[in-house]
Amino acid sequence: MTDAGADLVILGGGSGGYAAAFRAAELGQSVILVEKDKLGGTCLHRGCIPTKALLHAAEVADSARDGEQFGVKTILEGVDIAGVNKYKDTIISRLYKGLQGLAKAHKVTLVEGTGSYVGGTTVEVDGQRYTGKNLILATGSYSKSLPGLELGGRIIASEQALSLDYIPEKVVVLGGGVIGVEFASVWASFGVDVTIVEALPRLVPNEDEFASKQLERAFRRRKIAFKTGVKFTGAKQDDNGVSVSLESGETLDADLLLVAVGRGPNTAGHGYEEAGVNMERGFVLTDDRLRTNVPNVYAVGDIVPGLQLAHRGFAQGIFVAEEIAGLNPRAIDEAGIPRVTYSHPEVASVGLTEAAAKEQYGSGVTTFTYDLAGNGKSQILKTSGAVKLVKAPDGPVVGLHLVGDRVGELIGEAQLIYNWEAFPEDVAPLIHAHPTQTEALGEAHLALAGKPLHVHS
Repeated sequence: MTDAGADLVILGGGSGGYAAAFRAAELGQSVILVEKDKLGGTCLHRGCIPTKALLHAAEVADSARDGEQFGVKTILEGVDIAGVNKYKDTIISRLYKGLQGLAKAHKVTLVEGTGSYVGGTTVEVDGQRYTGKNLILATGSYSKSLPGLELGGRIIASEQALSLDYIPEKVVVLGGGVIGVEFASVWASFGVDVTIVEALPRLVPNEDEFASKQLERAFRRRKIAFKTGVKFTGAKQDDNGVSVSLESGETLDADLLLVAVGRGPNTAGHGYEEAGVNMERGFVLTDDRLRTNVPNVYAVGDIVPGLQLAHRGFAQGIFVAEEIAGLNPRAIDEAGIPRVTYSHPEVASVGLTEAAAKEQYGSGVTTFTYDLAGNGKSQILKTSGAVKLVKAPDGPVVGLHLVGDRVGELIGEAQLIYNWEAFPEDVAPLIHAHPTQTEALGEAHLALAGKPLHVHS
């Protein structure tokens, strides 16, 4: 069979793949997009969107349970998991239809099926070959497990957790990173007895230590149990439950074990290594222009070492489309990509942690932490937390770290401050509406600029 051709062939229709397809089409390229499942990938169907829907349902459950503290007499009668799933699936369906419409509007040719890379700029799907002037590899990631820990039955990953048709009584969450913490938060709001097990010394270990401490304090108040600095050694399951063994000799019994130990690059079986693509631990290696070692072959998203975030893949997809079109876009600064954990409370950050900043700039790094106790809107919402700024010596703000309900919505301003290399003196004169949580960012910058107002200096 003869090859079908296009200016650009993309293997994978998740956030990185479809963003590249739409932007390339806008720039006048003909595009063939290969996707084995559904356009939108993990993020839309089994990741970011459905988990955030569950987290919002959890927030509503908390509001009903806690109405009394706002002077509103509400009772939480219970959680109808079928209703929650219907709400979640309706959102996914609506967004999926929108994506399909956009693909049509951009005249992107969608090819359904499992594609494999066969070398050059050619991909094969069900015996048919598709060759582009350029090729983008964007096959995403999968839920990892640990050696000797097989998923199945009562031992589940996030994909199965999203489609449960019942609410368990007791769950052990293996992994205290973003995914583990978010599911623990949902289940706790739904009335589940939750214990998180994390091998590293703290929850959300990739965040600034300040954020971990704030989150751990909040989780203790919410009676979410967690064991940090302890390793998992095994799990046994039967019809009645699952028994989880820890290196400390302790055993935890539960209805379910959620394995949330991170995501691995989905590259095995796609022909990358066989076709000579440079790889390391399953990841595709690229330069800062996202080029692989094979001419005219690029890689984006979770298969490229770095943060595994949908919006990173999305930005990389746009970047590569513009790079191919000769627009010479600015290389993406990985530290400038905002990160949000949507638990209750939320954790949001951009830029460097205090430890990373000290490594880079030495001991002249300064920090300032503004407690949300001084922020009117946060008091109205009854959320605790704080904003921490990290400043380079005689330089700009290089890290912003926030903990508290809804602070994920503040990360837009925070990422502008970091990415525009703003000094505290640049931000201090900007007027923040009152009462809003954005004032916390304003107050923190006022303090770092040497004119603290609502803080005890």
